[in-house]
Amino acid sequence: MTDLVDTELAIARTPGPLWRSQYAVLLADLGLRLAVLAGVFVVWLVATRAADSIFFPVPTEVLPAAWNDWLTDADTWRENIVPSVVRLLYGFFLAAVLSIALGLAIGRSQALSEYVEPTIHFLRAIPPPALLPVFLIIFGIGDLQKVMVIAFGVAPPILLNSIEGARSVDDLQLDTAQAYQIGRRSRVTRVVFPAAAPNVFAGLRVSMSLAVILMVISELVAATDGIGFRIMRDSRNFAYVDMWAGLVVLALLGILLNGGLTLIERRVLKWRML
Repeated sequence: MTDLVDTELAIARTPGPLWRSQYAVLLADLGLRLAVLAGVFVVWLVATRAADSIFFPVPTEVLPAAWNDWLTDADTWRENIVPSVVRLLYGFFLAAVLSIALGLAIGRSQALSEYVEPTIHFLRAIPPPALLPVFLIIFGIGDLQKVMVIAFGVAPPILLNSIEGARSVDDLQLDTAQAYQIGRRSRVTRVVFPAAAPNVFAGLRVSMSLAVILMVISELVAATDGIGFRIMRDSRNFAYVDMWAGLVVLALLGILLNGGLTLIERRVLKWRML
């Protein structure tokens, strides 16, 4: 969607017949995207009607349930959606801040890299869901445990991409900054981070998708609220329409979060388009 907005802004600055041509391209692109969505809906409808099973309700039942029982229900927002989103954002931002800071430091220090990187690769090989019992013992069954599961799981992509981004900084830029007697902190904020930012955002995009997955996983065990808890409860109560409606809400949440991150990325990296 952000691609369409950028394209429309570019078209608005283009005069004459070229403007009309680009506008036609925009409409064609939008039409193609809507056609794909319609195709997915038709396939979903045909497949569920052919299955004729209570486990796979038709989308004409699922979508109204997603709207009525999830998106427009105040209790659902208060008890399920808001707690999940808050925990997700806390875990994601905690991992992002620590991973970017540590990644930039490791990327610019050969000695630190040699000592720390083996441990990083060892920890990232452990699936976060396998550590749920450990986190339950350490942090209990409250929100902190769920936040830490999300943070632990999303940190490796951000950390590794930040390391690679810091290593890609041109030494000439750093030498020039040092020649102008720019302080260490300013070199990090004005030279190292801007050069590493594309890699950093690549890691953030991967981690955002992981954060949604880990948010659900963390709410399947020892939870009393959240989207994952509600989906599991509906499954156990044989409310399969509501369960599938929850999955639709999860998909919408993932799209919104990734769209918001893309907008932030384009604003931060606007200088690359100049």
